[in-house]
Amino acid sequence: MPQPLAYRMRPQKIEDVIGQQHLVGPGKIISRMVQAKMLSSMILYGPPGTGKTSIASAIAGSTKYAFRKLNAATDSKKDLQIVAEEAKMSGTVILLLDEIHRLDKTKQDFLLPHLESGRIVLIGATTENPYININPAIRSRTQIFEVHPLTPDDIRTAINRSLTDKQNGLGDENIQLDDDAETFLTTATNGDLRSALNGLELAAKSTPADDDIIHLTLPIIEECVQKKAFSHDKDGDAHYDVISAFQKSIRGSDTDAALHYLARLVTAGDMQSIARRLMVIAYEDIGLANPPACSRVVNAVYAAEHLGLPEGRIPLADAVIELCLSSKSNSGMAAIDAAMSDVAKGRGGDIPAHLKDAHYAGAAKLGHGVDYKYPHSFPNDWVKQQYLPDPIKNAQYYEPKQNGKFETALGEQYTRLRKAQGH
Repeated sequence: MPQPLAYRMRPQKIEDVIGQQHLVGPGKIISRMVQAKMLSSMILYGPPGTGKTSIASAIAGSTKYAFRKLNAATDSKKDLQIVAEEAKMSGTVILLLDEIHRLDKTKQDFLLPHLESGRIVLIGATTENPYININPAIRSRTQIFEVHPLTPDDIRTAINRSLTDKQNGLGDENIQLDDDAETFLTTATNGDLRSALNGLELAAKSTPADDDIIHLTLPIIEECVQKKAFSHDKDGDAHYDVISAFQKSIRGSDTDAALHYLARLVTAGDMQSIARRLMVIAYEDIGLANPPACSRVVNAVYAAEHLGLPEGRIPLADAVIELCLSSKSNSGMAAIDAAMSDVAKGRGGDIPAHLKDAHYAGAAKLGHGVDYKYPHSFPNDWVKQQYLPDPIKNAQYYEPKQNGKFETALGEQYTRLRKAQGH
């Protein structure tokens, strides 16, 4: 049985990777690693079909290192030993370890010394958040890179490559793909290139030729992708427009508009985009004005993901209605962005000596932690002392808003504390 189209079209060098240009584009981190042949182990995390395996195979192809692929859940320690022996015999081996979040301690303990020696360059792939689901011992020895859903233009590029490539793609077939069918294919899979190519190949292989032309229409592609087109435009931007309108409607407190856009996303079966966007909205747009609402959104998303659709639409609708009608505040996002701006500009300075770590021999001789005042030893568990470095000791990042009782109270306390500190 021939390999699927998505497998056959995997890039053989880094320049051919579609999407993820923040990692593999000219001058970007993975591209630089490949160019210098200074590879470090890494974890790629993001949704299915976004190019994690493609990046790994392209790195191997560009560097000419041996490439092996294992699954952390199903392959054994013995399989890892075989890879390690190969690395000892022939030099560096790039190991793509799928589902790395399911790596058990026995396999992890075996891998660690090989990662440290550099004989095995590990590329872990996962759809789970590595900061939560991957053991710190592995995490500390890898760089973590997030991959994003591909854009419609990315998927269109991959489709065109597949239709013209005679060696690995469908170039030997005389395929006519209608414009609206192509546009649908670029948006309906929500950035999952594997699903898009699987749908395209199924359509091409299951549609009889007419006068030697395989004519692929929108209904054929819809059937093969198994998602109905609820809206799309000639530029293929409809999916992202819906998500944008969804967030802006909630931010603008228009409950009915938000429910309409939620309905579009539910109809498309796009649970992933709904879940991610709702949690972003909760903390970006409602935030400190109503923290309990943020917690309830997380619970609603959890319930919806476990219920699945169509039942999952109910907790999602409840969450959307509450977010629309809640007080709004983006002060938390604005505060961290302001602090990160200072860090990016190099504004900071040495950490005050009394705040430095004092839990080691010799710390006192350096003056570290010596003059630290333990707040719990003072009345009201607070004492005046400097926390920010000298160059920015008066910096203010948080600008309280008064759009809800919770943040109003926080703002009053924040103002009192800054005044007590002498700001």
